This record gives sequence, structure tokens and C-alpha cells, in this order.
Amino acid sequence: MSIISIILVLIIAFLAGLDGILDQFQFHQPIISCTLIGLVTGHLTAGIILGGTIQMMALGWANIGAAVAPDAALAGVAAAIIMVQSGNFDTKGITVAFSTAIPLSVAGLFLTMIVRTISVGLVHGADAEAKKGNFAGLQRFHFAALLLQGIRIVVPALALILVPTQAVQDALEAMPAWLTDGMAIGGGMVVAVGYAMVINMMASREVWPFFAIGFALAAVSDLTLIALGAIGVALALVYINLSKMGGNGGTGGGSGSTDPIGDILNDY
Repeated sequence: MSIISIILVLIIAFLAGLDGILDQFQFHQPIISCTLIGLVTGHLTAGIILGGTIQMMALGWANIGAAVAPDAALAGVAAAIIMVQSGNFDTKGITVAFSTAIPLSVAGLFLTMIVRTISVGLVHGADAEAKKGNFAGLQRFHFAALLLQGIRIVVPALALILVPTQAVQDALEAMPAWLTDGMAIGGGMVVAVGYAMVINMMASREVWPFFAIGFALAAVSDLTLIALGAIGVALALVYINLSKMGGNGGTGGGSGSTDPIGDILNDY
């Protein structure tokens, strides 16, 4: 990568780290970070494909109680850098980059622990400034905490960039076929599990028919993404209109429920 590309990649990594906390512009989402890194390094198509693949997996990641999920921001940034450093932008290269990013994102939780430990001291400092009514000091502590979140992603990103490109290529080429094939299969399973977790949270008896229709239509190879999107919008409008009609056939009378699809499914 050129110096300008490296600087831009580090800026994207910093923004991804910030947005992992701010959650405002979605820079931490792999589909965004990978696409941007692919753009600034001249590999936009591969970046989009990689980001979309990781995003399918990250959909099922969530912090539950004290259990912290793998870092989606680090997963996207690390995978994109590994892909660029490898110089392989076909399906195999994207799969390998995606698979190696998963353990890196889990290992990156160590940096998250360090940042959160430091943040405890920053919170106490902010409390002290608040007691004194020093809003400028309070702001400085908040900005310092945000700065740490950005550095949390920049440090591993810079470490991956500093690894010589030839070393990355040699390491990936030295992988035996059984390992790369296993990583590809495992990566596909992780994506499927992540998507299944999202469906499990969203699915209800009212929307299952639409899931079934969507999967059936996705198997039709003649339909483009634009056509599938149009069908999805049409189905959403159908559902909204059915919901407005209620369970009485739209006649305005009776005491039917407000879920006509649910009533139909209950009949079976």
C-alpha cells in the first residue's frame, strides 16, 4: 500500500473504533469499513464482497450481560487489511481473509478490556470535574475516552499494515489445502449461524411466510438483486396493508384481532 492509502486506512480504522461506541454513522459495521478500505486501496469490489460476508456473521453478535461479543469493527478492518496485503482478491483470498479475521477479532477483546479498565479512571476524573462545575474538563475526559476507542482499532490495524506484504503472501500460500478448505467451510457455517440467530430474534408466526417466500425467490437465478429488492418492498407493503385491515376483512365490524396473518395461521 502507498503512504496515502495507509493513512486513509488508519483514518477509517479510527472512525470504526469511535463509531463502535457512538453508533452514529455505522463506520464500525464491516460492510462499511471493508468497503471504504477497499475503495482507498483500489479494490472496491473485493471490499464490498468481504464486508457483506462478515456483516452476515456480525448480525448475530451482541453483548449480553457481562459477555462481550467479538469486535465487529476490528473484524472488518483486520480482514480488509489482510486481504489487501495478501494481494489475492478472488473468492479464495476473500474467504481466507474472512476466516483469519474471526480469531483476530476475538483476540482484540483484550484491547477492549484494557480500554474499559482505563475508562474507569476517566469516569472518576469526569465525576470530579462535574462536581467542580468544570464543563471544559468534563469534555476533555469524554474526548479522551473516545480517543482510546479509536486507538483500540488503529493499533492492530497498524500492526497488520507493518507486516511485509511478501510475508503475508508466503504465510497464506504455505497453508495446506485441508486448512484453507476447512476455513472456508467453517466461515460459511459461522455466517449461517449468525443469520439464523437474527432470524430467531425477528421471526414470528406473522413473518414466517415472508421468510419462506424470500428463500424460494432467492433460488431463482434469473432474478437480479434489484428484482428481489422490489419484491421485498412489495411484500412489506402487502403486510402493512393487511395489518391495517385487521382481522375482520376490512369491513370495520366485529372483534377480530389486528393480526390477519396470525389468524390465518391459527386456523391451521
